[in-house]
Amino acid sequence: MPTSIPTPDTRYRWVVLILCWAAFTMTSVDRATWGPVAGSVGADLGVPVAGLGLFATTYYIGYVVSTAVGGFIADWVGARRTVGLSILLSGGFMLAFGEAETHTMGLVLQVCIGLCAGAEVGGGVKLITSWFVAQRRGFAMGVFVTATSLGLVVANAVVPRLIQSHSWRASYHLFGFTSIAIGVLCLILLRPGPLIVRREGSGRPDLRPLLRNRGLLLLALAGFGALWGTYGFVTWSNLLMVKGAGLAPVRAGTVVVIFGAVAVFSKPLIGLVGDALGLSRRRLTVAILAAFTTCLIAFSFATTATQFLWIAPFLGIAAYVYSPVMMAMIPTLSGGQLAGSATGGVNAVWQLGSTIVPTVVGLVYGATGSFQAVFLVLAAGPFLAIVPMLFLRQADIHEQLPAMAARHHDNDHPLIPATNGKADPS
Repeated sequence: MPTSIPTPDTRYRWVVLILCWAAFTMTSVDRATWGPVAGSVGADLGVPVAGLGLFATTYYIGYVVSTAVGGFIADWVGARRTVGLSILLSGGFMLAFGEAETHTMGLVLQVCIGLCAGAEVGGGVKLITSWFVAQRRGFAMGVFVTATSLGLVVANAVVPRLIQSHSWRASYHLFGFTSIAIGVLCLILLRPGPLIVRREGSGRPDLRPLLRNRGLLLLALAGFGALWGTYGFVTWSNLLMVKGAGLAPVRAGTVVVIFGAVAVFSKPLIGLVGDALGLSRRRLTVAILAAFTTCLIAFSFATTATQFLWIAPFLGIAAYVYSPVMMAMIPTLSGGQLAGSATGGVNAVWQLGSTIVPTVVGLVYGATGSFQAVFLVLAAGPFLAIVPMLFLRQADIHEQLPAMAARHHDNDHPLIPATNGKADPS
């Protein structure tokens, strides 16, 4: 007979969500800082414009590796350690990059930042899954992934002004120290919830079920195309609006701030509405990707600051709201036991789009000098991402209750008592 779902401590689960969100926000700030500092770093370290994309690509290479491995580590040794150490170490390498004196040193440190930052994602999703039941997870994921757009807003609002008043290095020092502080708080305060069982003596997670999961593969392919468009825009839009469209740097930063700011509010809203109305996450994702493609094409035809400012909010919504919808599908497809590994693996494929697109865009712009050509290349990503979503069966992502839940031994926090209980089998 099925038994009732254990009720998590409703107050503490928000503490967990806020800490995971704060860590993810800072890794997103660290990543987004490159866009507004790229020109200054290039001038300081002697890097041509076409070569600046390599800095972003090296970061994303490290980020993809740590995203994949970090999710596995979260399932194996614990999500608390994974989240805390990820943000703490990435902050340390941010400080080091602020002291870089050569092109080569900068590339190496960008890889190191990425190698630490990506591990936080799988650990964060694992913790959220352990504290929020499936029927409320869309909103929680919506809040969690506001981090990526908020990071963009913070970087583009703060960095250009720091460059004017101090230097690009001040940005890396500020965000590095902030990341370290949040990492320490996560290590002290985070603990897992009661909704995921940790099987005693299970050792390393068995990843074979994930490799045979058709739904996760299709979701991974779709996310690759979606993030191609999003992070191609994040990485290059600021610089291209200045060099390709003639905007002042602060005005270009304002466009990107608006782009990211609207997503901060729209991500939890889409999760809340989707949870409340029981909307099909597959169909909702397809509609969002179609809108994203349309907005990128429209942006490619803009020529004035006013036009960019009008398009930016619509583009910002479309470029980000697919992420909480797709992220909420992952634990349902994988089950709670492998939520970290599944999130890490799927996000690693997603981030390959982020890894490849900066260099591709740099090559396209270097070869054509065309602002419009770059954004049409970016629009191809979300357009092609629609195809795997159409092949994802609705039955694959049907929301079910979590599997049996019992005490989760992940270095339990001494201040919060563990909760025992069982849930309906999925």
